[in-house]
Amino acid sequence: MSTRIGLSTSSMYPENCAAAFAMAARLGYDGIEVMVWTDPVSQEAGALRVLSGLHGIPVVSVHAPTLLLTQRVWGADPWDKVDNSIILAQELGAATVVLHPPFRWQREYAAEFVDGVALREHDTGIRLAVENMFPWRARGRELYAYLPHWDPVDQPFDHVTLDLSHTATAGSDAMDMARALGERLTHVHLADGAGSPRDEHLVPGRGSQPCGELLGHLAETGYEGDIVVEVGTRRLSEEEREADLAQALAFARLHYEPVGRVRST
Repeated sequence: MSTRIGLSTSSMYPENCAAAFAMAARLGYDGIEVMVWTDPVSQEAGALRVLSGLHGIPVVSVHAPTLLLTQRVWGADPWDKVDNSIILAQELGAATVVLHPPFRWQREYAAEFVDGVALREHDTGIRLAVENMFPWRARGRELYAYLPHWDPVDQPFDHVTLDLSHTATAGSDAMDMARALGERLTHVHLADGAGSPRDEHLVPGRGSQPCGELLGHLAETGYEGDIVVEVGTRRLSEEEREADLAQALAFARLHYEPVGRVRST
């Protein structure tokens, strides 16, 4: 599979899925990652297929509704959320479902998580790429909010999503993580951060993360997953949002140059 540069629908928030597909097509993205949330279209394969066909933009991945803000989407059972995300990915022809590790208070889910992920991958053929997170910080203390851990590197997951805004918030070394993960790194959320305790999701190149270095590393090592731009634009005007998403795509194209690809002139 050749690597595609996709746009997460979350990068358009508070705009909806339809706006995200239109933007991706207008700017020349290769695909869309659907963040399943309260927008009904994000939960409906038929509507998403219509948008995909209308704009000629495939869905490359589905992000399960495992965020705090999406706790009520598809009910309260976390496995139902994962299973519905897998079904959605299958119906859309997407190979990857992105999911977060369980919250610490989801103890039963956490106890089953590693085996449950492996079983579902085996049974469905869909990659469940567990995303790196970060410790929560409050009043000078670190709170470990995820089980089995916010860092998936030492966990027995076959597929991992590396998010560079999250590495900034965690104070992790993104390059060390990428090297340690090796072929288990199968999905990337391209963003940036300056190390704030707040998850920033800046346009790549505007923070402290080695975004360009990571993309170069992926190109050199035969990376076969997708790269999805996931940046925050909620406070921007329509023109500013389009400019930021165009810049993020240009950054990705500039720095991700697989061996053997001839740059067009």
